[in-house]
Parts: sequence; C-alpha cells; structure tokens
Amino acid sequence: MRIALGIEYDGSGYFGWQRQRTGQTVQQCLEEAVSQVANQPVKTTCAGRTDTGVHATGQVVHFDTDACRESRAWILGVNANLPADIRVTWTRAVADDFHARFSARRRRYRYVILNQAHGSALLDTRVCREHGDLDVCRMRAAAGHLLGEHDFTSFRAVACQARHPVRTIYTLDITRTGRFIYLDIEANAFLHHMVRCVAGVLLRIGRDAAHPDWARELLEVRDRTAGGVTAPAAGLYLVAVRYPSRYDLPVSGWLPEYGL
Repeated sequence: MRIALGIEYDGSGYFGWQRQRTGQTVQQCLEEAVSQVANQPVKTTCAGRTDTGVHATGQVVHFDTDACRESRAWILGVNANLPADIRVTWTRAVADDFHARFSARRRRYRYVILNQAHGSALLDTRVCREHGDLDVCRMRAAAGHLLGEHDFTSFRAVACQARHPVRTIYTLDITRTGRFIYLDIEANAFLHHMVRCVAGVLLRIGRDAAHPDWARELLEVRDRTAGGVTAPAAGLYLVAVRYPSRYDLPVSGWLPEYGL
C-alpha cells in the first residue's frame, strides 16, 4: 500500500529535510515516527527537499507499507511520535503510480520579509529581517522579468545537481502588509536555492542597489557568479504542492502571515 501524507514543520531546528550522516533532519524524525506506527521500517519520499532552516506548511510525502491503518490512526499515531515542531496534517491511500516528487505539477513557496530597523524576539528564525526601506514597486517591476519559462542558471546554487536549469514560473506576487512583505512564487519545479536566489535579487533591487532590469540581465547572462545574492533561509516556506486531480489530494498548506 502507498500512503501520502501532508506535513508541516518549523525547520529552524533541523539540518533540512533530507537524512544526513550528522545532524537531525525532518526526514529522519518522520521516518522514525511512521515506522513506529507501521511496526516496520519505512522510507519516505518528499515533494521538495527543503534546506536547513526552511519551513513548510504544505509538504507532501509518500511511503510504502504492508501495515493497514485508518487515516485517523496514521495521523494520531505518527504525531504522537513526532517532536512538537513537525506535524502530519492529512493522509490518503494513493495509487501505486503516485510519487510525491515526480507526480507534482506545481510547487508554491512564500518568502516572508520583516522590513523594520530592529529584529524580532519572536520571529528571528521565521522571517528575513531587512532593516532598510524596501521599494515594493521596484521589486514588482523586476519580478515581471522572471515570469514564464527561462534558463535560471543565474538563480541556482553552484552545487545544484538538476539535469537542466529551465523552469517555468507561473506567478511571482509581491505584497506588503504594514512591516511585512510577502513574496509568493509558484513554478513547475525549482532548482537548488532558486527561491532564495530570486528573493535575494529582489531584495537588492528593493534597496535601490540595482535596477529592476538587472533581473532580466541575470537571466540572459546565465552565470551564477553574476548574481551571487542568496536570501536567508529563515523566511522561506513551502506552502503547497499541486498534483493531477485523479489523485484526489488536498491542496495542503496555509500562508504564514505575521500581522501589521
């Protein structure tokens, strides 16, 4: 039986999603908890491997098991064995051809910026704090250059292992609510550090340290070293993963909002 899970987590205390030789990861904690309920070793596959310090409200995972449990039992049982900063939010039995990563058609992230001179005692690990005034209009103008299908070589980590750098961004919206600025980006898929690189470029443009056309120029030059701006992980959230309707999965996740 193949089971899909929706999960949310605060990534500030973990070395990212993927299991590592050293350091606690979200995958390690989830697999240990699911294995307890299944009464057998379980390996999980996720929709998007988030980095150290990155959060999720709408991560999707699948695993295979011989254990037969009701949905409620999976949710309550797994959550009882998880730390408080990781939670299963839904579960479904799915077809054998479902794959959390490869069946996904779109992924959506939100990047949260706290635009004020001083930091926050409560939000330090959950937002990117920018002390200088940001010009949202300039950031929106730059974002327009990134919409559509492009070679995003200039917007990925040097160590990115993706086979090709072409991705399609469907939406890139920038809104301000008081001291908070939200970057909402949805694409068919993302390269390693792509969202943080986009956010870093838009932040620099918002500071008036570069012209909005710089975003287009970076696309054209196809050189990561020409950009070199990667925003902090703390403000990034994976908020939704979209699949073909035949799998009948919830559009999971919620958008973090932190007030005025």
